[in-house]
Amino acid sequence: MLVSATEMLKKAKEGHYAVGQFNINNLEWTKSILLTAQELNSPVILGVSEGAGKYMTGFKTVAAMVKAMDEELGITVPVALHLDHGTYEGCYKCIKAGFTSIMFDGSHYPIEENVAKTTELVNVAHNLGLSIEAEVGSIGGEEDGVIGAGECADPNECKMIADLGVDMLAAGIGNIHGKYPANWAGLSFETLDAVQQKTGAMPLVLHGGTGIPDDMIKKAIDLGVSKINVNTECQLVFQEATRAYIEAGKDLEGKGFDPRKLLAPGAQAICDKVKEKMELFGSVNKA
Repeated sequence: MLVSATEMLKKAKEGHYAVGQFNINNLEWTKSILLTAQELNSPVILGVSEGAGKYMTGFKTVAAMVKAMDEELGITVPVALHLDHGTYEGCYKCIKAGFTSIMFDGSHYPIEENVAKTTELVNVAHNLGLSIEAEVGSIGGEEDGVIGAGECADPNECKMIADLGVDMLAAGIGNIHGKYPANWAGLSFETLDAVQQKTGAMPLVLHGGTGIPDDMIKKAIDLGVSKINVNTECQLVFQEATRAYIEAGKDLEGKGFDPRKLLAPGAQAICDKVKEKMELFGSVNKA
């Protein structure tokens, strides 16, 4: 059931759990995530970066695939189709394509420009019944060519953006996209607590969910995080399962080269990882 992310995140905030955003890269990713969410009776957010959208031939293709798959699989749990780290132009493309939620990442702009562009997009999104996420403070690592050092957000700037009426706020608290380095200092719970104090009931978003220890995840949820993004971890388990299949020579047995067989272990690995994360986040049976 395709919906905006607004209500599912309000419920998560009130219930002290988090909804997982799992990024999709192709049909297998999408199918695995949807089926797992349905099995666990969990709300879910399908994240699409601009790079992944381009790879899948455009946002209209992605939206059509997700809508059709949602119907064909008989998915009844709440599903939001969400633009991840969107540019100003990308947000409008996803709105036109039929996404139910967008993220405008204006963290690299001066705060005044971030406020101005976010204000405009909030009005457009809400007039169409879509949810919108904004960002303050860069997320570390690299995503679609955008590199951040993982700076912590200014709680006062977070309040400025939250007051614009966004539905969720991503605040940099030392988190990083991709694999975390051995010398990572960990999440800044002091920053997260300060942001939570300033933004109140606003659902907060934790990007870079791959590699953060479980105890930190749980503490972040206690401090107001209601949405956690996972991408790299699904890519890694898909790669590991596919490599094992090929190294075992399974692709050379019978019709093991058939993509439906070749990609099946990786797809199952994604199901297993998503299930693990939904249980950790506490979203099971919260649909």
